[in-house]
Amino acid sequence: MNRPPSSPRLTCLGLAPLTSDAVGKTKMGTALKMGAALMIEPIAKVSPRPKARITGVVYLLYFLTAVLGMFFHKGLVVHGDAAATASNILAHQSLFRLGLATGLISTACYVGLTALFYELFRPVSRGLSLLAAFFSLLGCAILAFASLFQLGPLVVLGSSQYLRAFTVEQLRALALLFFDLHGEGVNICFVFFGVYCLLLGYLIIRSAFLPRILGVPMAFAGLGWLIFLSPPLANYLSSYILVLGFLAELALMLWLLVMGVNVQRWKEQASAT
Repeated sequence: MNRPPSSPRLTCLGLAPLTSDAVGKTKMGTALKMGAALMIEPIAKVSPRPKARITGVVYLLYFLTAVLGMFFHKGLVVHGDAAATASNILAHQSLFRLGLATGLISTACYVGLTALFYELFRPVSRGLSLLAAFFSLLGCAILAFASLFQLGPLVVLGSSQYLRAFTVEQLRALALLFFDLHGEGVNICFVFFGVYCLLLGYLIIRSAFLPRILGVPMAFAGLGWLIFLSPPLANYLSSYILVLGFLAELALMLWLLVMGVNVQRWKEQASAT
């Protein structure tokens, strides 16, 4: 059966008559949108306290995976000693890979945590919360990219044929170089996380549903991470910076897990924006 030609004017305007296939696709798209809206609506209506508890749980998962990743890699990399580092990696390849995988999982947890914090602090300031999430996600992306350098030593210390073009000392030096590049990437991501923690601390202080005292150490921790703009100074103060950052985030995590947020004040602040 011949289809009636559509009007050139309607076609030009993008208003040509819909065929039966197009009508079916349109109805299907509408149904999918309505289904997605029905799925999102109950999530949006969830009380802020369960959201805060979920945030605390994801925070805890991040802490556990990050600590495990560092534990698995502890003692494997000997800075300045390429031979010892190569021997450790070759002797504990499974442990090294496990630490790398755990570290990537911790980064993924922090991405989820960033999204949850954006939702939690959006009533305080949507713009600042979005800006904080932007810096956090940039830091996570840089950290994930830097993790690829940890795969380099496994490649150069392998048994591939083309590696015979290099001497053993050269391959060991390359392996140590990859670890140094990873360290430089971590230093860069710390700066982005510093801005994130600084903004997060400010959002906590401005919020009416969390104790303002939790925001003060978080803001100072952010300032501490910003010291990584100067790597020599950061290396000198790294122990203090790590302790401050750990305690600030631990306090916030425990509060979210145990106490959650003041629901009434959260809703009042949400309705005011």
